[in-house]
Amino acid sequence: MSSKPAKGTPTLVDIAKLAGVSRATASRVINGVPTVDKAMAAAVRKAVKSTGYTPNPAARSLVNGKAGSIALVISGSDGSAEQVFGDPFFGRVTGGVVKYLGTVGIHPSLVLADSDQARTDAVNFVRRGNADGALLVSTHADDPLPGLFVAEGIPAVLFARPARPVPISFVDLAHGRGAAMAAERLVERGCQRVVTIAGPADLPAAQDRLTGFRQAMAQYGKPYVPVAEGNFTLASGEAAMATLLAEQPDLDGVFAANDLMASGALRVLRDRGRSVPDDVAVIGFDDSEPAHAARPRLTTIAQPIEEMAAEMSRILLDLIADPSAPPISKIFDPYLVTRDSA
Repeated sequence: MSSKPAKGTPTLVDIAKLAGVSRATASRVINGVPTVDKAMAAAVRKAVKSTGYTPNPAARSLVNGKAGSIALVISGSDGSAEQVFGDPFFGRVTGGVVKYLGTVGIHPSLVLADSDQARTDAVNFVRRGNADGALLVSTHADDPLPGLFVAEGIPAVLFARPARPVPISFVDLAHGRGAAMAAERLVERGCQRVVTIAGPADLPAAQDRLTGFRQAMAQYGKPYVPVAEGNFTLASGEAAMATLLAEQPDLDGVFAANDLMASGALRVLRDRGRSVPDDVAVIGFDDSEPAHAARPRLTTIAQPIEEMAAEMSRILLDLIADPSAPPISKIFDPYLVTRDSA
């Protein structure tokens, strides 16, 4: 352990240095988060006792559940209630957030922001003290909300890399790596005429999945992969699959950028008399509920959304405890889940 600060009011940084831990770890110990190594926690408590450090009352009250709240803001071109409650992705994010924050006695407020006015209202909701920070889930590449929160100096963490540079913390997935896994699986199955159903071209995650898949297929000697774009919905998957079948009737492999679109593809293939996986192998992405409900059950690339949502929440609590901390990012690894469709 380092020596005690010489003078002045001790800060969180002083406590971290004295205990020989990171500022984030010191913050979690001070705010009562239980998932810290026992030896590290003991060092932090010893440093607090030796310096007389007093934590920020508002930040501490937030984390121990005595007061305060966090806003879970779902924003985009269509952040409507119908989309939010109908898409399993949002349900999994919400579930991961609620479960993690429940361990520290916090119940988040859900805020839907589907227009410019709604986004302004969301910022004002937090700025006026109704919440101590925000977890942002954006569905639109040009969404100004992350920048609005940063401009106001409000602690905020974004789910997925921002489409344009914004100094904000975020969690994300190595999407391109997951798409490459899908390509490898289709090639292993002997597929020769592979197509892909991509997500919206303006979303970084969709771009990464398409690029990763194309690059991997090129490495396997398949430089051209026909593509049809969807918008991550079941109906768009059906439409894209119909388009691709018209372009390449003898296709034998499909990679869809999410499970809902893959489920739509399965419906069209079944209606056209194509057997999956005997005639056509199909792979989705996310490992969401539609992958389990599909018949045949979908082989898919798993995205640990609940873990990502929990990590997003943890990062936000650290930011609330220490608003001066610089933005950080956490990138999770995908993995292949093999079922019946490929």
